[in-house]
Amino acid sequence: MTTGLVIGGGPAGLMAAEAMASAGLDVIVAEAKPSVGRKLLMAGKSGLNLTKAEEDAPFIAAFEEAAPELEPMLTAFGPRAVQDWAEGLGQEIFTGTTGRVFPKVMKASPLLRAWLTRLRAAGVEFRTLWRWTGWQGVDAVFMTPEGEQVLTPDVTVLAMGGASWARLGSDGAWADHFETEPFQPSNIGIEIGWSEKMADQFGQPLKAVALRAGDRVSRGECVISRRGLEGAGVYALSRALREGAPLEIDLIPDVPLDRLREKLGRRRRGDSLSSHLRRSIRLDPVKRALLMEFGRPLPDDLAPLLKALPVSYAGVLPMDQAISTAGGLPFAALDAQLMLRDRPGTFAAGEMLDWEAPTGGYLLTASLATGLWAGRAAAAYAAANPSSEAMARR
Repeated sequence: MTTGLVIGGGPAGLMAAEAMASAGLDVIVAEAKPSVGRKLLMAGKSGLNLTKAEEDAPFIAAFEEAAPELEPMLTAFGPRAVQDWAEGLGQEIFTGTTGRVFPKVMKASPLLRAWLTRLRAAGVEFRTLWRWTGWQGVDAVFMTPEGEQVLTPDVTVLAMGGASWARLGSDGAWADHFETEPFQPSNIGIEIGWSEKMADQFGQPLKAVALRAGDRVSRGECVISRRGLEGAGVYALSRALREGAPLEIDLIPDVPLDRLREKLGRRRRGDSLSSHLRRSIRLDPVKRALLMEFGRPLPDDLAPLLKALPVSYAGVLPMDQAISTAGGLPFAALDAQLMLRDRPGTFAAGEMLDWEAPTGGYLLTASLATGLWAGRAAAAYAAANPSSEAMARR
């Protein structure tokens, strides 16, 4: 039987393995960690966001400069296909008010268990604690508990992830074997040196705000953390923030400037500023604390400051704390089927590729879509280019 190798047991690798096995290949998945799907399981701890219920065009556009390369893959396996796939694994799903799609159980573990059961039934073999260390000619070399092991597959799909969350397997060490675009943190919080007065706000949510960095605006929720500012609202701006763009927060985004001035002008005699802000514009304690942290000395006309509060930050948090990374294998190094131009029969998928996705289901959907695309392409390549051993077996 024709043999297929997948290096990496995340969503992209598992999807590639299933596509190859469905085409009749004898598939091995080699994973450096003790088990597969570790980052997927971690993502599911806060609610597994499978995809976003969105039309193909705006969904694909979210990938910005990588959209043209990803378009055929996301057209073939986009948000609707992800939902059908999850339901095919026995998972009831629901769509939240923002269009994000989740399993009803919220967790990733039931989906992963069902998926692995289906893969094993298809004949996929898993070899864990197998860390890829490079090639020797056509051979893939691994360090394993039993020492060095060598495999010589007919086709290979690389799906070793990006360079965030090293403890879950995405350490980017594979990049030493390729010419890559430098890794950069994506979907990451920012570091802020808070004053002691902000300690009472640590862990508190920052809701109903608009954040601006460069030409980007985000309306997502954030959390005041000991390290700085984290959460979906700031993650959406991570590209601009890692480049050092100034950050402003509109604390009252739904009230126009003139209307805000009018409200603030109705101050009762004897009201403290804190009481006035709470009464006139319902400014909650977290927003008041931020105003005092970054707005002093306060001007007489507070309205413009409330609409564009400048936030001083030291930079983004370390890359290993990022949800994902930009950088990796450039699309120029791959053909339209995601095959490495300088290594025929070897394909790449998932976060190894140089693309950047916002949170909200985009990351997982593109990982699945590229994994499926690469797996199908690998199977087609194996069929069109049978090895001498495969021909002899026939």
